[in-house]
Amino acid sequence: MRTLALDIGNTAVKYGCFEADVLVESATGQTPEQVRAAVARLRPEHGIVASVAEPTTAWATELRQQVPGQVLEFAPAATPLPIANAYATPHTLGADRLAAAVGAAWLLPARTVLIVDAGTAIKCDLVEGGHTFRGGSIAPGLSMRFQALHTFTGRLPLVTHLTDPAAPVPLTGDDTQSAIRSGVMNGAVAEVRGLLADYEARYPGLAVVLAGGDAAFFRARLKGPIFVIPELVLIGLHRILVHHVST
Repeated sequence: MRTLALDIGNTAVKYGCFEADVLVESATGQTPEQVRAAVARLRPEHGIVASVAEPTTAWATELRQQVPGQVLEFAPAATPLPIANAYATPHTLGADRLAAAVGAAWLLPARTVLIVDAGTAIKCDLVEGGHTFRGGSIAPGLSMRFQALHTFTGRLPLVTHLTDPAAPVPLTGDDTQSAIRSGVMNGAVAEVRGLLADYEARYPGLAVVLAGGDAAFFRARLKGPIFVIPELVLIGLHRILVHHVST
């Protein structure tokens, strides 16, 4: 079965095409025209659309004109899942967080997994025992922190990421830009390290998965065995679609 997963994020539109559970092609930063062309070329049998930024209706309607099988609009509070969802308010839960949890549970069966999805926001989410999504935490991502310092002060400049995610960030900045980088980037790493330490103390044998656009930055600074799976959300969406089609 060939499927297409479409993830409408806060900063980018991504798609992934799967053939028998294997991701054969993916792309990010896509326009509607680029997605349309990719669907025409890849010819998926079924599709799934998820969004944290806008309603899925228009995207799903467009996809249904090209896809012969089912096109699922993923709704965390209503769509059947291959794992249990213990979140107290599923109607407020971001589709990306739940999809990442499904992906992690499928890739690491029977494991308790902490997902660190470092993108627009830094989301740390727990999947317990490979079968239950428990929830987690949401904090501003790196770009949002840089933007906030610039927007909510009178004179601080807008500073951006380092080009090389593995490049060292000074602990003590000796000018305003390097001081901002130290605060934002070293502070975010310290925050994630602290959360990891707390989760590892509570869940011995915890598996850690890194995803999102800033995964490479955090991987270079976190210790221990960590799985880096940039396309985790797309993988989870694909597995949700397979579960839906097969039931």
